[in-house]
Amino acid sequence: MPLIKTENLRFVYGTGTPYEIEALGDINISIEPGELLGVIGHTGSGKSTLIQHLNGLIKPTSGQIFFEGVDIWRDPKKIRDLRFKVGLVFQYPEYQLFEETVHKDIAFGPKNMGLDEAEIHDRVVGAAALVGLHKNLLDKSPFELSGGEKRRAAIAGVIAMQPQVLILDEPTAGLDPLGRDRILAMIKDYRQSTGSTVVLVSHSMEDIARMADRILVLSRGRVGLCDEADIIFSQAEELTAMGLDIPSVTGVFRALRQQGFPVRENIYTVAQAKAEVLRVMEEKST
Repeated sequence: MPLIKTENLRFVYGTGTPYEIEALGDINISIEPGELLGVIGHTGSGKSTLIQHLNGLIKPTSGQIFFEGVDIWRDPKKIRDLRFKVGLVFQYPEYQLFEETVHKDIAFGPKNMGLDEAEIHDRVVGAAALVGLHKNLLDKSPFELSGGEKRRAAIAGVIAMQPQVLILDEPTAGLDPLGRDRILAMIKDYRQSTGSTVVLVSHSMEDIARMADRILVLSRGRVGLCDEADIIFSQAEELTAMGLDIPSVTGVFRALRQQGFPVRENIYTVAQAKAEVLRVMEEKST
């Protein structure tokens, strides 16, 4: 059974006003336990609106959202509990840091869950370790941290609630290449160590190609494509028509193939590219 499922999900901003606009229409998706689903789409395609539906921050205009087979809006009084199970990290989450210390910021979610102080402390320390924040930083003001450390602290605040699903909206936005790689490595380690389901929204095709089991492509508020990376990135023309590009390394290998080089086209990451070049060189030397 899918962990999260939507059926005919539709959302309209400004209903009944001259500014009415349909942000999502007829969204039918399933998210499986333990998978990493990548979500991509052009600006305004509905990515952020969709993920805010998944933990009940936005109520759909029509349609249903199910978590573990139960309609999340069946009992609106329980929607707050859902947010402890489906944790959402907004884009630029470091702007949401507000407490006196990093420890207090990370503890905010667990405290609202009604946990005792010992459990809260254990969760703070554990979440900080998972995201790579040294324990010496926990007593510092969050505003003394570097940009990358602030983002880790903000993500740790969601992880400390130990959600079954972790949703991240552009977690590497604004970071330099080193900071981006560290955040992505942290997400990968977190998923492997906890077995949690992860939904990763990104504008970077390269990041999604490296991380995702499946990819959901949104286009103008609707599902354009949804499948495994191999299948998604083999449809370059469809992606281009939706205002997207294939990963740069994929374009290089497609061009090489067109020029007669015996390479595969379904290359999406630098690691795959390296392996493919070595394969071709080895075949030529034998």
